[in-house]
Amino acid sequence: MMNQTAIFVDAGFLLSLGGHRVAGTTLRSAFTTHYESLVRGIVQMVKKNTGLNNLRVYWYDASKDGLFTEQHKRIGLIPGVKVRLGRISYNGEQKGVDLRLALDLVGVARHGSASVAYLVSGDDDLAEAVEEAQDLGMKVVLLGLQKDQSRLGVASVAEHLALTADAIEVMPDSMIDSSFTRIIDWDKDNCDKTALVAGAPTAKPSAVAKPGIPTPALLAQKAQVLRSAEPTTQAEVVYSSDSERSGFHGHAAYEQKELTAAEEIGAKVAQSWLASTTQSEVVELVADKPQLPPEIDRTLLKDCAQVLGEWKTDQQTIRRTLRGAFWDYLDQIM
Repeated sequence: MMNQTAIFVDAGFLLSLGGHRVAGTTLRSAFTTHYESLVRGIVQMVKKNTGLNNLRVYWYDASKDGLFTEQHKRIGLIPGVKVRLGRISYNGEQKGVDLRLALDLVGVARHGSASVAYLVSGDDDLAEAVEEAQDLGMKVVLLGLQKDQSRLGVASVAEHLALTADAIEVMPDSMIDSSFTRIIDWDKDNCDKTALVAGAPTAKPSAVAKPGIPTPALLAQKAQVLRSAEPTTQAEVVYSSDSERSGFHGHAAYEQKELTAAEEIGAKVAQSWLASTTQSEVVELVADKPQLPPEIDRTLLKDCAQVLGEWKTDQQTIRRTLRGAFWDYLDQIM
């Protein structure tokens, strides 16, 4: 077996972690990723920790019909990177990504192409592939993002996968911060100009304007007004097990805190989506209400899992609260 490393990156997992850290949401339109810097940082970190050269970086993502997008082509042109694509199904779910990663991991181990594999993923479905690679003589190390609140010390990693791996290492926060950039919500000057155009009188000023869908710029202005109208004083903690305080107590207080967190996440996703959308997309979204596009629904669940964990996010009450809060935020400003 060759004494070198191989790096396997689940792009959906990595981009979700980085995006949530810098933008507060996993919605990809809310942040930009500097792929060259990210790949270079991971390779250099692995080199520093092991002292070994790297075979290549395997980058796993999904696209419609498994075809390369311009973004995937750009990533594939980075030296030492091999892009492997699964498919996105009709309902927005990724298909074939985990299978490709598992087959490549076991294949590299079987052919002795690398002695150490670094796996950037948290998916429990990869545990069996990790064990097979280990049986073939490969060491498998999980690479994640530090999260002190997690019992494992890393964010969004399944416990079974963590127990299977040989070790867990964390990526430096500085590397993530330099590789991801939050997209500015709205440029104020552009917002004002767009709003003026959208609200300009027609050639027949006497005609009554037909109600319609406001532009994202106008929605953003209304969101700014709503945020500025909120009281600046910090509210007192309401939910406490202290019997001298009013509010929920015990288990009810714990559940209420989770629902409150879900409401905040739903509103945050709505705000981030609104900042990067177009008027036609707003029209389409409202036309399908209350059904949400798969990308938005997936973002709500991912963001919630980052905060409450996957087990809590699977609860139907939490999911209903997330989706309801998304629509409530839009209803407030439309």
